[in-house]
Formats: sequence, C-alpha cells, structure tokens
Amino acid sequence: MGAFSGLSEKLNHIFSKMKNKGKLTELEVKQAMREVRIALLEADVNLTVVKEFINNVSQKAVGDDILKGLNPTQQVIKIVNEELIRIMGGTHSKINIADKPPTIILMCGLQGSGKTTMCGKLAVMLRKQGKNPLLVACDIYRPAAIKQLQVVGKNANVPVFEKGQINPQKIVKEALKEAEHNGNDVVIVDTAGRLHIDDELMDEIKGLKKSFNPSEILLVVDAMTGQDAVNVASKFNEVMDVTGVVLTKLDGDTRGGAALSIRAVTGKPIKFCGIGEKLSDIEIFYPDRMASRILGMGDVLTLIEKAQAAFSEEEALAMQKKMKTNSFTLEDYLLQIDKMKSMGDMSQMLSMIPGLAGKLNGKNMEVDETKIAKSKAIIQSMTPKERQNPDMIKSSQKKRIAAGSGTTVQDINSLLKQFSQTQEMMQKMANMGKRGMRGMKLPF
Repeated sequence: MGAFSGLSEKLNHIFSKMKNKGKLTELEVKQAMREVRIALLEADVNLTVVKEFINNVSQKAVGDDILKGLNPTQQVIKIVNEELIRIMGGTHSKINIADKPPTIILMCGLQGSGKTTMCGKLAVMLRKQGKNPLLVACDIYRPAAIKQLQVVGKNANVPVFEKGQINPQKIVKEALKEAEHNGNDVVIVDTAGRLHIDDELMDEIKGLKKSFNPSEILLVVDAMTGQDAVNVASKFNEVMDVTGVVLTKLDGDTRGGAALSIRAVTGKPIKFCGIGEKLSDIEIFYPDRMASRILGMGDVLTLIEKAQAAFSEEEALAMQKKMKTNSFTLEDYLLQIDKMKSMGDMSQMLSMIPGLAGKLNGKNMEVDETKIAKSKAIIQSMTPKERQNPDMIKSSQKKRIAAGSGTTVQDINSLLKQFSQTQEMMQKMANMGKRGMRGMKLPF
C-alpha cells in the first residue's frame, strides 16, 4: 500500500488526537478537517475534489447527533470512510463482456505508463476467470513495443497476434479472424503509446473504436505521476470517452492522489490497479476496500482472496489437520514462507490485517525481506530429519547449519524460537475454533 502509506499515517495521527479528547466540539471537528485537508493536498489529491470532500464531511460531522452521541470520533471516521468510498466510485466496476464473443478491449495510454505489461496482467486475470484471451500488437511505431508484448505474452502463456508495422485497423481485423478460428473469447489490443497526447494518436484510437465497437476502452495511467495522471485521464476521456481507468504502480512510493481524484474528475471508474511487477500483481479496484486501507482498517476480503489463490483447498485442509494434531513441522513452515511470498509483498499483506495497518504505517512494524530469505536458507541447510524434529538440533548441528546457510548460530536460535511461537499460535487457533484470534500475538 505504498501509494497511501503517508496519507494513512497522517489520517491515523489526526484521528488518534480526536479519540484522546473523548467528546468533540464543532470547533475541534473543523480543526481536524483542516488537518485532513492538508493531508489530502499533500497526497496530491485534486484541489476541487479536496474542497468537495471536506465540505461534505464537515456538514455531516457537526450535527448534534454526531457530536453529542456515543463515540463521536468513530462517527466522524465512519463519515470520512463513506466519503472516501463515494469519491472513488462507490462500488467496483466490472469489466464489460460482449454478448457475442469476442469481447474487444482497447488498452490505451502514454509511453511509460505500464500499458503493455498491463495487457499481460489483464490477460492472466481473465484466463484465471475461465476466459481464453488473445493479445494483439498494435503499437506499430516502435518495433520494441511489439517485441515487448511478445515477451509479456510468452511469460503470461497467452498467444500474441502481430503483423509488424502495418495499418492497425488491418491488424485488428485479421486478429478477430484468428480469434474466431482459435476460440479466443477476449481480444486485448495494445494500442500505440506516445510521450504526450497528440491528434495523430487520438485519431488512430478513435478509428479503432469506430470500426470495431470495443466493449472496453481502458486507459492505463501511472499512479506515480500524481495530478499528471488525472490530467492525462481527463484529456483522453474528453476525446475517447473511455469506459474505465487502470492505475499502475499503485504499490510505488507515491502520494496516491490519482486514485482519489480520477473518478471525481472524469466520472469514469478505476477498474483495475497494478500493485507490483509480476504478471499476477493486478487487483480489481474496490473503492470500499481501498478506503479501508487508507484509514488503516485493513482489507480482510482481499487478503482472503489472495490466500485462496495461493493455497489449494487440499493444502488448506492439510494445514488445518496439522494445526489440530500439532504436527506442524519446519517443512510446513518453509512451504508457508513460499506461499506467503507468492501472495505478494509481505508489508502489503500485513497492512491488510485490521489493527496492524496503523503500526506498519507508523513504521513500528516493518517486514525484513532479508530475514525471510535467511530463514529459508537455514531450513534448506537442515537434514529432512532435523526439519521434522527441530528439538533434536543441538549446538554442533547448529554450527553445521550456520556454515551451510551463511548465517550465525544466533540466527538459527531466533528462527527456532519463531517457529516454536508459530506452532503455539496455530495450536491456539485450532483450540479456539470459531472464537477468533483475539488476544493472540503474531510471531514477528
């Protein structure tokens, strides 16, 4: 959640000060809203959007039923949450699927926005949903762009249709014949990019739109460019009437203002966001989940979805059985580390857990990726017997494992202690059953 870490930290600080006051006066709410306004502007949120946001929240937050009610600060946070959801679009916007296949998706955007890679990410996501996508190379002005799409397609295990540097309309026409012949029900067209918006670029995409009537025209914008991303979205939308926006690099060290501004400025929904470099690093954009992350409330639903994608039902049942029988070994621990890594950035994962997000944003809790790599090296340097029975590992064996993994005996002691805490935690989870995880300490 790199894009919102700064904003989230500031909002948490503002609301914690309000909580300390107990009851709130209208003056205190207005003072807090001034601070929220500054935090939003520093996050590069559009000025008009900020004004509307603050006005709406202030009007709802200073009523007697809020100020004189129970937990007034919680009521104000609830109003802020609802307003964040509203400006980002209310509900998530699904991709438009054509009644008669194939569904044509035009991907447009400036050079450097991550458009070509996003074509591959979208194809991977759609294939997981049971679709059979075809990628089409229509960025005809740069041979490197055609090559890049071919590389992306190969890595995504999705076919790429290209005819070199000929007329884009002819390419799409032939691609549709290819799609019909091979049963591709989604055609994703990587259109030409430019360093800036010009008439030639717009005319070309307009021509494709007019000729093929696509189900989606998705504009890909780089979240790290802040208000420039919003301006690009506005200009493209004026000419093209796009159906949705895709935000890339939302995991980057940026201020996140684009995500909070684009819907309000263009009226068009953010449909997807890129959250990393891997082809699996794409998420459907849910305004309510994003608002929850911004306010440090976590995002349990996305975390569950990521876990379900990483763990098969059989693996989950096997792990449940190990929890119940207290037979969780270092082999299982190693598997869990790999599975967690496949789910994405560890700090992102933890920021989705309610209660931990604020700690992470406050930098009290950072995930050390080198420590994870060290843990893997230690376990991989053990014998199968030692992984099954860590209690048998004595001083001489620790020295051997340390030498084999390039670590120290202290590192091994730390890992074994952490593993023991994890075993204990899993046993508690099994014993508590449906009573939840309250009061439990996480082993990091």
